[in-house]
Amino acid sequence: MKINEILKWASTQLAESCERPKFEAELLLAYHLDKDRTYLHAFDENEVTELEEYKALVARRANHEPYEYIVGEASFYDIELTVEAGVLIPRPETEILIDLVAEIIEKENIKNIAEIGVGSGAISVVLARKFPELNIIATDICDTPIKVAQENLEKYAVVDRVEIRKSSILDEVSESLELVVSNPPYIADDFELEKNVVAYEPKEALFGGRVGDELLKQIVLDVKAKNIKHLACEMGYDQKEPMTQFFNEIGVESYEFYKDLAGFDRGFVIKLT
Repeated sequence: MKINEILKWASTQLAESCERPKFEAELLLAYHLDKDRTYLHAFDENEVTELEEYKALVARRANHEPYEYIVGEASFYDIELTVEAGVLIPRPETEILIDLVAEIIEKENIKNIAEIGVGSGAISVVLARKFPELNIIATDICDTPIKVAQENLEKYAVVDRVEIRKSSILDEVSESLELVVSNPPYIADDFELEKNVVAYEPKEALFGGRVGDELLKQIVLDVKAKNIKHLACEMGYDQKEPMTQFFNEIGVESYEFYKDLAGFDRGFVIKLT
């Protein structure tokens, strides 16, 4: 089959699983052929080789498997991260968190930080690339994220400044820190997610407890107990009110909430005494 013919077929196959079926059909074919998408339009009369392999890729996406798991990479910030099943796919919203943390690092001349829940290593890799003098301890409780994050640290040559430890929150971190950043699980256990998320992405990185904010609150308490000055976290769109109440109850010096690209409340930055 020619490129234009197979793309028409693939778009039909992906119509129910993708918001932009034609676009994703092109992405998968470009990946399959190891070409840019522009090649598909410039040479749309060319025959597609190893057709069955491409059809297998389309079938996986039609079954709602995330594109990033199929190709083994996710675009994030200015890099391409290795990802696989068992590792949360980094979202564009987390780039906002990184920019806010970067402002604090610059303003306070911070040198030692921790990331809770390293996942693919997205946050730690980007921050280490931004700040050559920054030292980061990144924690996670699951083996697959630890393995994949290590691969990404090596891929972007920041392994000498980012140390990954298997740890719940900061339990295995005794060093003095100035800032903690985290994109933790914050979704309520009974919340219904889209099929491509709940069926494939790791539940440990999504669900934060019966209410959803349990782990967020524990992170705040742990950071406060360790006398760390700054904390920046992502949170759920409906968690601003309960987190505000919690901050006031435990005596947080100052806190600010920020919104995501869609205008929803998405996280907070707090300063502790």
